[in-house]
Amino acid sequence: MISMFRVFRDSVGLAMLSASVAGAAPWSGWRGADGTGISVETNLPLKWSASEHVKWKTALPEPGNSTPVVSGDRVFITQAVGDERLVICYAVKDGKELWRNGAKGVAKEPSHPTNPYCSASPALDDGHVYAWFGSAGLYCFDFEGKLVWRVDLGEHRHEWGYSTGPVVVGGLCYLNFGPGPRSFLLAVDKGTGKEVWRQDLGKVEVTMPRQDGFGAKEGVVGSWSVPLLIDTGDRRELIMSWPEQVRSYDPLTGKVLWHCGGLNPLVYSTTLFGEGLLVAMGGYGGSTVAVRPGGSGDVTGTHRVWHEPRDSGHIGSGIIRDGHIYVMNMNGIAQCYELKTGKTVWKERLKGPGGNSESWSSMVLAGDRLYVPNQGSDTFVVRASPKFEVMAVNSVGDGMTNASLAVSDGRIYLRTHAHLWCIE
Repeated sequence: MISMFRVFRDSVGLAMLSASVAGAAPWSGWRGADGTGISVETNLPLKWSASEHVKWKTALPEPGNSTPVVSGDRVFITQAVGDERLVICYAVKDGKELWRNGAKGVAKEPSHPTNPYCSASPALDDGHVYAWFGSAGLYCFDFEGKLVWRVDLGEHRHEWGYSTGPVVVGGLCYLNFGPGPRSFLLAVDKGTGKEVWRQDLGKVEVTMPRQDGFGAKEGVVGSWSVPLLIDTGDRRELIMSWPEQVRSYDPLTGKVLWHCGGLNPLVYSTTLFGEGLLVAMGGYGGSTVAVRPGGSGDVTGTHRVWHEPRDSGHIGSGIIRDGHIYVMNMNGIAQCYELKTGKTVWKERLKGPGGNSESWSSMVLAGDRLYVPNQGSDTFVVRASPKFEVMAVNSVGDGMTNASLAVSDGRIYLRTHAHLWCIE
């Protein structure tokens, strides 16, 4: 076990060091290489439009919500085309499609009208791309589009569909298979797809009065949160925001290390981590919990720092920087909180020319700039500061946008329902 941990630790540390030295790290997963939404890039564009600073745009075959991932000269998305569930690879230089591969003849599954199939973002690692297509399985391809392995995980079924993609760190690929009757956290060998461990969520008993938007009825229960790997200084922990609680797992064995109560039963966003604190946000006017990692067992009474029973509706995930939390809620209101107390510093509605100010996208931080799109394909650049300042409002006028941004090598990749844009 010690040798496994050292390999795991060293591989992660080396990858992060290489990214920092290069200064232009690949955007290898949803929310970047470490899952925090924080980029090392310092030369991203501040202003653009549909005709200015656009390197290329490529038409997409159908609507989609997943976020692009980028490595070297290639950018990848997951995409539904009819009954196919695909990874499509494009050239960074001109947006030309290089290949597509995936599952064919996939039966229709339940989903929300606003959640097209293939909304789970892919992940990249060591010349391979990983993608989850719900009931069609978990896939691994090489960068030339050749299938390396496929794992059949059985049926996924939820009335709103799926959206949480794989996370690849060290030698393992992690996946939140859920929500729905079959919900579990899984780790497979990234090279073979062989299962290493699995932790079932089990039946969720709603024990607290609902403070979220489903308070008047039983409502929807489940988590679309993506697993987050953190380093506490003493150990590594794999963090998941589940209905009603945050849980920490040993990333090598799947053993539950601790759990903290206080979340509502509906969770969309991924847990935030920074400056020694984890912040988990429930969905649809649900609760927010701040907790210190590193505990054991039930840490609700010992490690929970603050708890807001009814917060704004969060679908996108935020950013922690310099003692503050920044997040955009689903109604298009940007917020800044004190990290240590949860106290609101500012709260401002962001409106652009696109006509739809709601936002499901997660923030990206580069330097002191926060980048976040809304559903009208406007991207706001807000200074990450306790003093509210909009630095730029950039619109491409391309309709519905639910994906988050990917950034790499001075470029911004924006996915709308109609196009994939490269802004430089």
